[in-house]
Amino acid sequence: MSQQFSPPWWAKNPHVQTILPVLTKVDRPVLQRERLELADGDFIDLDWQGSPQANQAILVIIHGLEGSAESHYARRILAASKALGLCSVVHHHRSCSGELNRLARGYHSGDTQDLQTTLEHIKTKYPNNRLLAVGYSLGGNVLVKYQGEQQDLSLVDKAVAISAPLQLGSCANRLEKGFSKVYQSYLIKQLQQKMRGKVAKPDLQPLMPINHGDIDGLTTFYAFDDKVTAPLHGFSGVDDYYTRASGMPYLSRIAKPTLVIHAKDDPFMTPAVIPARDQLSEHVQYELHENGGHVGFINGGSPWRPKYYLEQRILSFLTSLEAPVC
Repeated sequence: MSQQFSPPWWAKNPHVQTILPVLTKVDRPVLQRERLELADGDFIDLDWQGSPQANQAILVIIHGLEGSAESHYARRILAASKALGLCSVVHHHRSCSGELNRLARGYHSGDTQDLQTTLEHIKTKYPNNRLLAVGYSLGGNVLVKYQGEQQDLSLVDKAVAISAPLQLGSCANRLEKGFSKVYQSYLIKQLQQKMRGKVAKPDLQPLMPINHGDIDGLTTFYAFDDKVTAPLHGFSGVDDYYTRASGMPYLSRIAKPTLVIHAKDDPFMTPAVIPARDQLSEHVQYELHENGGHVGFINGGSPWRPKYYLEQRILSFLTSLEAPVC
C-alpha cells in the first residue's frame, strides 16, 4: 500500500491529531483475560481476542505509558486485526490491566524482560505460530529495544513501533514545555495515583523510595523517574535510566524486519528521536511524516468519525508475507 500519509485540513494541528483519537474511541472489543504468574511473585495480564488457529500468526500489542487494551489505538488495531481474521493479544505492563501489581517495582520504558516472558509463554503454547508485534509510544520503545537486544533470537518475526520516544531524556524535557505540559500533567496524575496505592499498602510502604507526602511534588517525568522509576528498577539515577532504557542505540542491531513510524510534529518528541540513516540496521524501515501528532495519524473521515492511517499501514507491513486466513 501507499506509505503516504496526509491529514485532512481540520486535523493538521498536532494536538488535534493527538487528542481527538482519545475522544472518539471505537467500540470496546470482546477479550478473554489470561494471567501470567511471574517468577518474582508478580503477574502480567494478557487480553486475547480470538484463539490462534494452526500455523496462524499472532499479533502482540504493546501499549504505551498508562495505556491498556482500553486505549484508543489498542481498540482500533484489535478491530482491524479481527476484520482481517488475525488473532491478537494485548500485553499489559505491570499494574496497567486495572489491578495494581503486587511488588514495589512497576514497569518502565526499557523493560524488555516482561515482554520476553510474555513472548516465551505464547511461543510455548503455540510453537508453530509466527509472532508479530506492534508497540505504541513507550511500548514502541520497549519493542525496539527488545528487537535490538535479541537480534536473531527475537521471538518477534516482524515488528512495528509507533511514536516511540527513542531518546527518553529529550522527550522528558519536551514534555515540560508549552502545551506539551498538559500531556505530562495528565499522565503524571495517573502515575501519582498508583504510587498512592502502593505506599498505602503496609507490606509495600517500607520498600518504596518515597512516602505519601512526596508524591504531590513529583510533577514532571524527570522528577518522577529520578525519585521512583530509577531506584525501583535498578538504575543509579534518572540520567542512567534515560541512557540505558532509550531505544535509539538498539536500532542498528535489529535483525528482524521492523518498521518505525514518527511524526515531526509529535508533541511528545524532539528531533533527537529521529535516527540518522547510519543508525538504522538494514532490517529497519523508517517512516517520518510531517504531521500525525502522537499516535494520531488521522487521514480522513470527519471530526466526529475520524479515519486513520496507522491500522492499515501496520497490518500491511506485518502481514505482507502472511498466507490468507479463513
